[in-house]
Amino acid sequence: MKQRIEDLLREFLARADELLHTQDQMQGLLSAVVSLAEDLSLEAVLDRVVQSACELVGARYGALGVIGEDQKLSHFITVGIDEDGIRLIGDLPTGHGVLGHLIREPKPLRLHDLGRHPMASGFPPNHPPMKTFLGVPVRVRDAVFGNLYLTEKTNGQDFNPEDEDLAVALAAAAGVAIQNARLFDDSRRRQRWLEAGMELSSRLITSQHPDDAESLDLVAETALHVSDSALAVIAVPAPDAVLRCRTSIGAQGLQAGQELPASKVVMTAMHAGESAVVRNPVQVFGAGMDEKLGPVLVSALGHKGTGNGVLLLAKSHGAPAYPQSDVESSSLFASRIGLALDLVQAHRLREEALLFSDRDRIARDLHDLVIQRLFAAGLSIQSLRRFTSDPVAHERIAAVTSELDETIHELRDTIYSLRTGEGGKEPLTARVLRTVQESTRNAGFTPRVVFSGPVDEAVSEDLASHLLPVLSEGLSNAVRHSGADHIDVTLSADQRQLELLISDNGRGFQTPERVSGLANMRHRAATAGGTCTVDSTPGQGTRLTWTAPIG
Repeated sequence: MKQRIEDLLREFLARADELLHTQDQMQGLLSAVVSLAEDLSLEAVLDRVVQSACELVGARYGALGVIGEDQKLSHFITVGIDEDGIRLIGDLPTGHGVLGHLIREPKPLRLHDLGRHPMASGFPPNHPPMKTFLGVPVRVRDAVFGNLYLTEKTNGQDFNPEDEDLAVALAAAAGVAIQNARLFDDSRRRQRWLEAGMELSSRLITSQHPDDAESLDLVAETALHVSDSALAVIAVPAPDAVLRCRTSIGAQGLQAGQELPASKVVMTAMHAGESAVVRNPVQVFGAGMDEKLGPVLVSALGHKGTGNGVLLLAKSHGAPAYPQSDVESSSLFASRIGLALDLVQAHRLREEALLFSDRDRIARDLHDLVIQRLFAAGLSIQSLRRFTSDPVAHERIAAVTSELDETIHELRDTIYSLRTGEGGKEPLTARVLRTVQESTRNAGFTPRVVFSGPVDEAVSEDLASHLLPVLSEGLSNAVRHSGADHIDVTLSADQRQLELLISDNGRGFQTPERVSGLANMRHRAATAGGTCTVDSTPGQGTRLTWTAPIG
């Protein structure tokens, strides 16, 4: 009888210990579930899931692998290995071996020895030893978000069914917390895009003296920050089926004026006035950029036909793709900013129209009053010849007359440069000055620009479409390759010929490193019926002369 009582007492105590242990487990599970709701940040929630799972089942190491769209691990959050250890291990796993098996078959898995599983692929160097293993899927609604991996139970035993049940329960709660964190993160990102667009558009419209370069820099910098990107570029379509960079902000900055391939996806997004994600940066930026950049977000600045170009945002190599919230919000942001840029341009054109009207008045006054008086003064001076036979006096009269003729010639050039073009279009001289500014904005100095002759009146739009790309290419080459600190640009026109002269005091060259740009300039000259010559001597600078007939 006594033995029976002792057996019952021991059984009761064992059951009591089991109940207490179960209560502790339930309390731990409850605490873990509650802790998941303490922070709505997705990164914080994922880290808390792993930390809570390790504490709940007594695992030394834990990790949460997030499954990307390519069915590989896009994120890998770890607990138990410090930063130095992670750095020594090297690249994080992408989904091979047992980890890949759980991706393909998202079911709970318990192993006595991880290394003996048929799908095991071994550990990389410097990886801590791991034997016992427990893996469970984490589902968000009906989709598998990732897998929770737990290894090395602290008491040296295998993970048991109770551990599996606890991990499955925690994973279910984690799925809800992750969904809430995703929604919160999505809402927060949309709000950031919206606030940035409203603030930036207001700032652009209310600017007193807006400048194209500064405005585009501001747009690129704002988009770079709000999208957490590594590079922001604004480019516009250019002849020869390319895009020309107008501004670039970020780690892998591009030179203003640099050409980019006009890929189908970029042109489609720009013409449709929408946003699109390009996973391969080579499609947008050309060969070799896939080693530096990751996914690219393409957004049209404004609606179709506005001419504001396209906003290109790129993440760093290996970074996750842009979420759908960024794609949708960037489309609204770019549309709003495109409208603001259109309003700024309209305001600038209105001010330029007033300025050109005033210039026309000044030009008429110079022509009708000043030149006539100078011409009359010259005739009067020449008439003095008959009153003297002194050779010195005749020489002096000839010199003064020559100076007056030169002054009249310079005044006529000034009048030509003051007068505006026809049809309300932006004068060629203004477009030339803007091209010079855009192409040399990162040079650290401003080129000297000289106009001579009726540039605005004599040069047709067809000829201007060849001239401006040549000017941009020539200046871009001088800034990037010559090492010059002084550049002269002279554009002269008469009734027969247009001549563009670009000279610099750079290092010069014997054989050009890049011939494609020079070939394009020569091709444009040949198409326009003109010539293109480059004179360069090492150590003595470079002189580019581009000519084309007028009319």
